[in-house]
Amino acid sequence: MESGRARLCFVGPMLGRNEGWVTTQGEILADRFVADGWEVRETSRQPRRLIRLIDTVWCLLRWHRGVDVVVLSVFSGPGFVMADVTSVIARLARLPVVMWLHGGNLPDFASQHPRWVRRVMARAAHVVAPSGFLAAGIADGDHAAEIIPNVVDLAAVPYRHRTSASPRLLWMRTFHPIYNPEMAVRVLHRVRRHHADATLTMAGQEKGLTEQVRALAASLGLADAVRFPGFLGPDDKAPVFDAHDIYLHTNHVDNTPVSVLEAAAAGLPVVATTVGGIPDLLEDGRTALLVPDDDDEASAAAVDRLIGDSELVSRLSANGHELAVVSDWAAVRKQWERVFDRVLGKG
Repeated sequence: MESGRARLCFVGPMLGRNEGWVTTQGEILADRFVADGWEVRETSRQPRRLIRLIDTVWCLLRWHRGVDVVVLSVFSGPGFVMADVTSVIARLARLPVVMWLHGGNLPDFASQHPRWVRRVMARAAHVVAPSGFLAAGIADGDHAAEIIPNVVDLAAVPYRHRTSASPRLLWMRTFHPIYNPEMAVRVLHRVRRHHADATLTMAGQEKGLTEQVRALAASLGLADAVRFPGFLGPDDKAPVFDAHDIYLHTNHVDNTPVSVLEAAAAGLPVVATTVGGIPDLLEDGRTALLVPDDDDEASAAAVDRLIGDSELVSRLSANGHELAVVSDWAAVRKQWERVFDRVLGKG
């Protein structure tokens, strides 16, 4: 280890390395450590899961003599197979593995497959989770997870304190059923009953629902009120955040969404469905307004409340930004460094 720094290998779906894909936390963390002078490898950017698994195994076998710690992103479903196989290869190579939990479905998956999950988690030298929701959902008494927040690049999303809110709504996720994009359109339809000038921007990667959402907007007479700019890269987000005043989060399933933290960092009051790890991340009335899953009536009422209550807007804008500051790299890096020291017997 040069200069006492662990040589790191990040393992997971590094799909944001491909044009038009969402940048993952694994890529963000890897890039941050590289920028700070650490020796870092990563695998894999292959979109197809089987090819990604083969690429990952091959990389670990080739790199194992040049790696001190493997940081393994652990997801539920088919992604858990990746974690299983990868952790076996790492153990055979005598590489300590830090298992980094992701995804709002992971607690349910662990309850459905307890023996499999325990067997895989037993290979971890340390477990990290970005939220108490995931930490509690995976814990079995032997594998308590340390909570380290996801990283938010505060410099990339400049803060603008809101003291009032106009009906300029922003939704920014992937057009996939778990993110429930149709709800955002239904919310706008309700909001326009009281605010005829209300608009909605829906930005994100296409995963099968964009045309369906467009059709819904048209059927409700909102074709001119909903804008679809497509996927937004890191450099595109700041002006979009600045041009809006309220952020809608409509997920059916979630953990610790970086998009919500980015919106909060930019000073947008957030209206979010209270699912998964959201209640662990956000506090109703202090850092956001929380509504039931798929309840567009409650969400529209929350938007109306923000438009009419400048004190509430100011409070959510300030407190949301303070929440996001906890995810700044300077603080998160120190927590990860302590993890690596403990795993390598230095702390």
